[in-house]
Amino acid sequence: MDNLDNQLYIFVISDSIGETGELIAKSSVRQFESDNYQIFRYPYHNSVEQIKPVLEKAAKIKNSLIVYTNVVQETREYIKKKAHELNLHTVDVMGEPMDQIEDILGYEPLREPGLIRRLDENYFKKVECVEFAVKYDDGKDPRGAKKADLCLVGISRTSKTPLSMYLANKLLKVANIPLVPEVPVPKEVYEKDVNKIIGLTANPEKIISVREQRLKSLGLTSGAKYANYDRIREELDYSKQVMEELGCFVIDVSDKAIEETAEIILKHIRAGK
Repeated sequence: MDNLDNQLYIFVISDSIGETGELIAKSSVRQFESDNYQIFRYPYHNSVEQIKPVLEKAAKIKNSLIVYTNVVQETREYIKKKAHELNLHTVDVMGEPMDQIEDILGYEPLREPGLIRRLDENYFKKVECVEFAVKYDDGKDPRGAKKADLCLVGISRTSKTPLSMYLANKLLKVANIPLVPEVPVPKEVYEKDVNKIIGLTANPEKIISVREQRLKSLGLTSGAKYANYDRIREELDYSKQVMEELGCFVIDVSDKAIEETAEIILKHIRAGK
């Protein structure tokens, strides 16, 4: 039952934006089925001069709690010492987890404020790249070749799609374009920086094997033109011609895992920078 005498005042101090501390404070207080609380957030407080008045203010208020997520050793030690002097209740959100992880791994943490936010930014960038790969998969929209960090070209079953998704997780926007003799190569591919185009090829036997498996999974006969040796040879000859016209870097994926091909691509990109 809420009571005015039990009003809780939570001071969240952080050397970053303070979202983690506030979320933990809210989650904890809700376990008491109470709305009778206030949270004051103090972001980017990474010096004794900034933190001291906050602690002194909290000390003058009944039922106050300090929740802090600071990682810099100097400010953490100051908060502990000053809170003890002022008889304040404190929760060191980062301290115990970092201490335990340090004990397990055997080396000290970086103690850099805001690292979680940088990780979040990478996460959202990764999501953006995955969505890009899906949107511009298999030549759905040739404009993707122009917008992409990297463009993969090759005949069907040369690992274009799984490579696009794998590289998306490496924060690259990848478009892939299927090379089919009867279908003109989009002009956007020819207009792209050749260093950002990767050609993928494989031997006919590998392509036949993969395509037959694909047909089988679809419940179709392996005698279809899609898995015909002469047809595959024609497609490979055509793709070789296109890649020579483009002057792009070519990788034979016949005996390579996705990860291995991706590493070759990433090294090629780094070398071109």
